[in-house]
Amino acid sequence: MRLKWTVTAALLAIVYACTISGPVEGAKILAIFPTSARSHYIVGSALTKELARRGHEVFVINPFPQKKPLKNYHDIDVTGSADVVKELVPNLFEMADQSIWESITLTYKFGQILTNYTLQHPNVKKLIASNEKFDLIIMESFLNDAHLGFAHHFKAPCLVLSTFGASRWTNDMVGTPSPISYVPHPFLSFTDRMSFVQRIGNMLMAIMDTILGHTLDFPIQSAMYEASFPDPKPPLEDLRRHAVSLVLLNNHFSLSYPRPYVPNMIEVGGMHVNRKPNPLPEDVQKVLDNAPNGVIYFSMGSNIQSSQLPVEKREAILRTFAKLKQTVLWKWEDETLPNRPDNVIVKAWWPQDDVLAHPNVRLFITHGGLLSTTESMYHGVPVIGIPVFGDQYLNMAKAERTGFGVLLPYQEISEERLTRAINQILGDAKYKTVAQSISARYRDQPVEPLELAAYWVEYVIRHRGAEHLKSAGQELGFLQYHGIDVIATIIGVPVLFFYLLFKLLCGAQRTKKTTSVNAKKKRN
Repeated sequence: MRLKWTVTAALLAIVYACTISGPVEGAKILAIFPTSARSHYIVGSALTKELARRGHEVFVINPFPQKKPLKNYHDIDVTGSADVVKELVPNLFEMADQSIWESITLTYKFGQILTNYTLQHPNVKKLIASNEKFDLIIMESFLNDAHLGFAHHFKAPCLVLSTFGASRWTNDMVGTPSPISYVPHPFLSFTDRMSFVQRIGNMLMAIMDTILGHTLDFPIQSAMYEASFPDPKPPLEDLRRHAVSLVLLNNHFSLSYPRPYVPNMIEVGGMHVNRKPNPLPEDVQKVLDNAPNGVIYFSMGSNIQSSQLPVEKREAILRTFAKLKQTVLWKWEDETLPNRPDNVIVKAWWPQDDVLAHPNVRLFITHGGLLSTTESMYHGVPVIGIPVFGDQYLNMAKAERTGFGVLLPYQEISEERLTRAINQILGDAKYKTVAQSISARYRDQPVEPLELAAYWVEYVIRHRGAEHLKSAGQELGFLQYHGIDVIATIIGVPVLFFYLLFKLLCGAQRTKKTTSVNAKKKRN
């Protein structure tokens, strides 16, 4: 009898565990990855494909539809956004010469154009007008707040993925604190150990970003939201503060700086990196295997086109490469490269992650984007960073300070400067040693990032939005959140008390003097 009760209790425990914390079966998920940058989509698709593999039905708004159909994976095609962005910035190298003000305002315009293009696309309009129902909305956050309307429209919890890492626009969604004293703004090249002058600059940058966000970006995002989603609906500001259940960050503390997060902001940096490299194309494999002096890989990312380099900088780079013993693999988007040396091989697209995984790669020359930085550090490859815009300056400042890379400002590209940087990396073993040390720290995780990301997605679905994770700080105004009302009360009440007491005593003293003077006059 006791055995029967034991078996029954065990079975009930198993059923309970499966019901409460087991895998979610067959959820219907809508993912929104509208950015025309392929690198952003690579991160998002790593997660959505994993969710489809787990049996979830995934619908993905994106400009990069699958060439081969995947089981449980459905593209909602918004192809064409790249052409719209090119009209705004035909040559991204021009951003390297812009002021911080120009860079921020242009980034806001970039987000607004992509947001509006997505919402106005016929395929998306058709989706909004449909009677579809979803269990979860996954949304990339990149200055596209109006897309929070999908969460309210489809009455589903919302999970945000930031391919950019933590920033003001993701922090505000869940109430993550961002102390200005040691958390540098993503558009600045400061580290977490700032001087007094740098802290002043960081403070001014944070204030400017906040003001610009509320005056230049939010009204436009709100107007797009109001125009695209049917009534009744809450104000967009309410969705920004309360609609997001959890944020996944494409970041990891070993690649960035230690900083505070609320419990519903999770680091899953590098979830797109192949833990087991895919087989390389035969011609690429042969080049990497047969380079006796090693390989240098050169790519400015998916957005910046190397073919748009000014002629003088391109020629300086080619003269530098021509003097090297190493083979150079260059992501070059044009069909031909004038004056190309024999040791330089160009392709419009390389399987970057798998190339960096090859043991014969000795150096990565990069723009310093977060995905490229993540891949280089996972594979332990030192870098030369040529940042052009955004967080690239911050990432490369970290590389130089930590010792796994050298920062080469775009404006200073010359044969002499590039040659010196390459010789510095290849001639000093410490750069490779530091890169491999960071790689070891980054790989030392209890759960692989993709597995962790999928867990939290299913956690939000299991717990119907995981309201218990949301910070109470989201319900507070600015003065309350920062305790300014309390500080004002603690300081103001005693000051007011002593001020009134002083006035009272002074008034009494004056009254006493006046009475005394009047009494003397009467006696006289």
